[in-house]
Amino acid sequence: MRSKSICLLLVFFFFFVLSLQSTRGQGTVPTFKQAVGTGSYTLAGRDPAQGGTTSIPTVLVPVTLSFDAKKIDGKPFIMDATADVPSVLRSPIFSNYAFPSGGNTQYADAMLRTTFPKAEEWHTLLGKPEVKPVKITVPVGYGYILTSKKSGRSFAVVDVQFLQRELFKQLPRQDGKLVIAMTRNTTYYADGDATECCSWGTHGVDNATGNSFVLGSYLHAAPSVVEDSDVQPLTQQLAEFIHDPLHDPMFPVGNANAPGNAFPAWMRLASVSAGDQGRCGGTGVASSYFLLEPTNTNPKNNIPSSKPFVAHTDGGIYHLQNVALLPWYTGVAEGLGNTFSFPDAQVLTEPAKACPPRRGRSSNGSRTAPPKPTAAAIPLSGSPNGHKLIGYWEGYGGEGSTFPLHEISPQWDVIIVAFSTPDKNAPEGTMQFHTPTGFDAAQFKAEIAALKSQGKKVMISLGGGGEHFTLADPKRVPNFVSSVTNIVSEYGFDGIDIDFESPSLSIDPGDTDFRHPTTPSIVNLISALRQLHDHFGPNFMISLVPEGTQIPSGYPSYGGQFGSYLAITYAIRDILSFIDVQDYNTPPLQGLDGEIYQPGTVDYHAAMTELLLHGFNVGGDPKQFFPPMPGNQVAVGFYTSDAEPKVVSQALEYIITGKAPAGTRYKLLSPAGYPNMTGAMFWTIDDDRRHNYNFSNIVGPQLHGYPAGK
Repeated sequence: MRSKSICLLLVFFFFFVLSLQSTRGQGTVPTFKQAVGTGSYTLAGRDPAQGGTTSIPTVLVPVTLSFDAKKIDGKPFIMDATADVPSVLRSPIFSNYAFPSGGNTQYADAMLRTTFPKAEEWHTLLGKPEVKPVKITVPVGYGYILTSKKSGRSFAVVDVQFLQRELFKQLPRQDGKLVIAMTRNTTYYADGDATECCSWGTHGVDNATGNSFVLGSYLHAAPSVVEDSDVQPLTQQLAEFIHDPLHDPMFPVGNANAPGNAFPAWMRLASVSAGDQGRCGGTGVASSYFLLEPTNTNPKNNIPSSKPFVAHTDGGIYHLQNVALLPWYTGVAEGLGNTFSFPDAQVLTEPAKACPPRRGRSSNGSRTAPPKPTAAAIPLSGSPNGHKLIGYWEGYGGEGSTFPLHEISPQWDVIIVAFSTPDKNAPEGTMQFHTPTGFDAAQFKAEIAALKSQGKKVMISLGGGGEHFTLADPKRVPNFVSSVTNIVSEYGFDGIDIDFESPSLSIDPGDTDFRHPTTPSIVNLISALRQLHDHFGPNFMISLVPEGTQIPSGYPSYGGQFGSYLAITYAIRDILSFIDVQDYNTPPLQGLDGEIYQPGTVDYHAAMTELLLHGFNVGGDPKQFFPPMPGNQVAVGFYTSDAEPKVVSQALEYIITGKAPAGTRYKLLSPAGYPNMTGAMFWTIDDDRRHNYNFSNIVGPQLHGYPAGK
């Protein structure tokens, strides 16, 4: 009898789980499928062919965020959206507005009615919401606050998956309802990695509760670095939810089995206008990671920004997101209108362009040889002056075949071969390196030796993006030291470059002093680097290439990924050859002048580099001052696919000489600049060559033409 009861309980539990999984997959609001050509897409609401009005009950959740990373008079900094609720209720999200298409109705309803213009007596409305405030504490390592010294206005950068989990710990399943959660002045990063920044929120079905939801930010008196206003972020995420209500934000980006709609791969407008035919938006309703709309034409701006539709209402002026409609993704079909964007039909006037084949691959997917440059590399002239052009040579794992080392432009002073990676088939801590495709070992070693005979330095980079590696267990250190020693010795490398990116290095909770770290992965890496230096001697080179989150993010917050390279840099500064922070893998950050800067600008490069050259209070704590780095140990890291040669040249001129280009906002604390600053690093040498030496032919002669640094 007892066993039979257990069996019945197990059967009940089994069907309960299946039922729960089913409801989670469907969310808590009605949906319908729309067939277009050979595809079928799920949208929120009811089938327009059925007509009638669907009213979706709504729960509006103003979120109060409490930040442990920033204290005011000993208390956590608070970012509270509660006061913004009346403005949201008066906005076209919930109130009627006379849209150019769709009628006098709410934003989402007008958008759907523009998509299906023949469904005259058909509406999808958001009901008057219940308001349920929620308070969430953001621990160190999950977000930080940026505050403009000039305006006093603050802005938050937060882990979106963390916030979603915390939100639905407090909100059980809301059957039949749509949850709209709103933060104030907050932008988000994805996958627990702040280099994947920034978005205005997320949407879809929460996989823990099955709730249909929209999470966005209301922008109230945000710092000037933010271009969007008031409800624009919320309308962006609401529109994306309507177009893809079954999206699962917790699913790995780009996974073919991810729930939700998969559209034909579309090209971002910004990429087309910039001439970059390789920048696809993806197959989702918005771009991967950042959930940018196709109407967003500013890919270099880490805080999302795009032209709004301005609605003048009795309740005030509101900025609404212009979004792509279903026909833009799929093409015009029976039952759909021929309008491609909403509310402004002129933002998108034709359907999406399909993504071209990946660079380095033919239309059938096979590899192609990289194009040979049509311009000549400028010869190196003059005597060494201490300034160096540093670049990564991929060798293998990149798109297309590679080119031999002896064809590298003579402007490169330091060539870093990428990558030596963790050996998953060997004892933990072991690194491996294979001779790049197209070379035999003897040939490759001879090419390294030839470069060294010209006075160049050739290093091997350890790690790389997407490679998780940690020395958290001290037993791994001997394997690491031994394997790296063998690689360096066999190939004749001058040294090693450390490229362990997030989440390989993360500061443990309670580890608060960069001068005396306690996190095992950091402590053991420091020990390993010293062992390698002791083995090879004083000429052995060690470089660090942290992401922006791993050095300058340590200024507003220290913990987790934020500032994770500071303890390493401080501990090995006596044996460190140079450090070159990646000014491209980074969220918006704050300079020593107290202002907020975005990547891709002279201001950002100058502000972030001077943090190292001048020193700064780690986590904003005057008791935790990171001392200045010597200029000859500091370089700036650029990404050839995102950087502009003119901006790079101006940034280096400003940092080295103190001569600021017109329009520069950041003022160096050293007016004469830093004449002995090392120079510039680029990812990659390969890409520079493919684009006719567009960086090495400009930046190389510039660096080599400066007087020798003192």
